[in-house]
Order: sequence, then C-alpha cells, then structure tokens
Amino acid sequence: MQEAREIYQCQCSICSRSDEHPDKIVHRQMNVFVSRLNEQERRWFVAIESRARGYGGDSEMSEITGMHVETIRRGRRELDEDLAGRPEDRVRLPGGGRPSLKKTIQTSLTT
Repeated sequence: MQEAREIYQCQCSICSRSDEHPDKIVHRQMNVFVSRLNEQERRWFVAIESRARGYGGDSEMSEITGMHVETIRRGRRELDEDLAGRPEDRVRLPGGGRPSLKKTIQTSLTT
C-alpha cells in the first residue's frame, strides 16, 4: 500500500496572497493530484503543464508544485523521446533506487 504523501503548498504570488483567486483552487487541486502519482508520473504531468504554459513554464510549475526545475526539464525530454527507454512495468530503471536491505546486510556481514 502506498503511503500518503504530504500535499505541497503552492508558493506562487497568487497563492501567497490572502484573497481568493480561481488559480488558487487550481493550484491546490494540481498539488493534490500530483501527491497521488508516482515519481515518473509526477515528472511527466508537470512537464506537460509546463509546456502548455510556454516560456517560463518550468519556473512557474516549480513554484506551484515544489518540483525542481531540472526534474521538470527531464520530464519534457522523456516525453519528447516518447518515453523511449522508460519501463512500462516499473517506476525506476533496472538498478535504480536504494539497494535492498537484504543486500546491505549481507554486504556489511561479509566485510
């Protein structure tokens, strides 16, 4: 079961003000949605939104979602390549991520 992720609070100038604005609702919903996606889905969704916003979209989406600008750029590059090389049945490429605890314990016992 996936653990609940914290919902990021948008840091843009619109959301920082106390008055209600329609974009404030959209930004909140966007962050709720992003909190339910895995890491590559988040990257791709935010990259699509960034591209739709045009020039400055990476910075704007970084402010809204809290994702690093380079992560958003990586998502755009992956989408430009039609997700070539990205596995369909897993989130990370083979060998990616943290080593399993079992491997870590075995390594520490043998040294």
